[in-house]
Amino acid sequence: MKYVYGLAILACLVLWSSCRNDFESVPSTGNLEFSRDTVYLDTIFSNIGSSTYNLKVYNRSDEDINIPSINLANGETSSYRLNVDGIPGKSFQDIQVLAKDSIFIFIETTADINTLPTEETNFLYTDQLQFDTGGNQQNVELVTLIQDAVFLFPERFGDGTSETLNLGTDGEGNDILIEGFFLDDNELTFTNEKPYVIYGYAAVPPQKTLNIEAGTRVHFHASSGILVANTGSIKANGEQSNDPELLENEIIFEGDRLEPAFADVPGQWGAIWMTSGSTDNEFKYTTIKNGTVGLLMDDNDGDRTLTLENVQIYNSANSGLLARTGNVYGENVVINNSGQASLSASLGGTYTFNHCTFANYWTNSFRSFPTVLIDNFFETDTGTEPYDLNISFNNCIIYGNEQREIALLKDDGKTFNFNFSNSLIRFEDPNGEFSDNPLYDFTNTALYTNSVFNEDPVFQDTEMNNFNIETGTSAADGIGNTTTAQQVPVDLNGTNRNTQAPDAGAYESTAFPEEE
Repeated sequence: MKYVYGLAILACLVLWSSCRNDFESVPSTGNLEFSRDTVYLDTIFSNIGSSTYNLKVYNRSDEDINIPSINLANGETSSYRLNVDGIPGKSFQDIQVLAKDSIFIFIETTADINTLPTEETNFLYTDQLQFDTGGNQQNVELVTLIQDAVFLFPERFGDGTSETLNLGTDGEGNDILIEGFFLDDNELTFTNEKPYVIYGYAAVPPQKTLNIEAGTRVHFHASSGILVANTGSIKANGEQSNDPELLENEIIFEGDRLEPAFADVPGQWGAIWMTSGSTDNEFKYTTIKNGTVGLLMDDNDGDRTLTLENVQIYNSANSGLLARTGNVYGENVVINNSGQASLSASLGGTYTFNHCTFANYWTNSFRSFPTVLIDNFFETDTGTEPYDLNISFNNCIIYGNEQREIALLKDDGKTFNFNFSNSLIRFEDPNGEFSDNPLYDFTNTALYTNSVFNEDPVFQDTEMNNFNIETGTSAADGIGNTTTAQQVPVDLNGTNRNTQAPDAGAYESTAFPEEE
């Protein structure tokens, strides 16, 4: 009996639905509305797919409508791909839009600049979404800038594997391999003619030097980077730019996603890794951003292994500069927004930093590391292995959004020599947790010389990585040592320092523009 009753209900539902007019629609009359009249898919590299962009199509009328056709003007030859209300393709017929409702159209593109009618390295590729035809046709423009590039990547083998680099063996004797390749001799100079896009780790061979010219742009795919082998070197010699927005002469390392949404996303690529024994590495007028580790410097041969002049490192998922038994000199260096420490001077080493700004205003997650972390030991299963440390900060700023922005971790088995001179430091200890630790005795002038604590540097805009300081209000204004300023007479902006009353940090103070 229940079975017969159920069939009766089903029959009634079928008859009722056949009489409904909810799914009856009228043809579109050219009165569709769109979330935008032009879809800009931003800049992409040749043969690299774009992000997915969306367009919303509205039916504001009181009736269900039928869009007879949705097409790309360039038809099947178009480099754009569509998904209309869940259906992929390049042309569509009889698309229903209910009354007072809307549908989504998702748009992507991948284009080969070599197939386009241009000899330029940049080409503005356009197409058009056409809704209906004739007098009812409505159009939405599609625009993408296609940029040519030099692509460097590991060899792909027939069995589906890729070329790898051997980094040695682990504790169990197994090879440590990463996807990568050695640069050929004809690839050891990066010019500014085209951007470079690197897949995997591009390695500088032993006794070779990778020279990167001023104005060069280097982009890394996910989990990619540059590796400098034992006795190899990298020299990135940018120059002062005339336009602070374009940075036309500066060298820039970043990810290969060019859309604005990826402009400040940490961890998009790996690291620039100067491995054990690499030597005489240089970075001048260089910006490094959005990596996992900006610069990774391993132990060295005793000479200076890394020189940084006018270098900015931003948005590193782990550390901006991670040096392990490094020998590093830096001036006019700014590092900010690191998931761990902006500067990690680990396992001892020799370091001098003049007129540098080390900051950390990381907000993407909880941060348990200070802006500057210094230690001289390595923990093993049986104890610690100590290393000698000599480090000095002169006319520097060390600040951030946590109470304590320096950490000093010492093993007495080796030397632990440090000094902060004429520097502005944030280290708040309201509960006196470090009051008995001699490393944090800020009255000890042998360790902390003419330095200022816990006063506002008044940075211009930390969210935008703008660490200029304001004249008259910044606690870093005028606290610098004149001898150090004479060694670094020009700031990161190219402004001559007031060597009689220099400021701490990478920038001489300026008057900030008034807010409108």
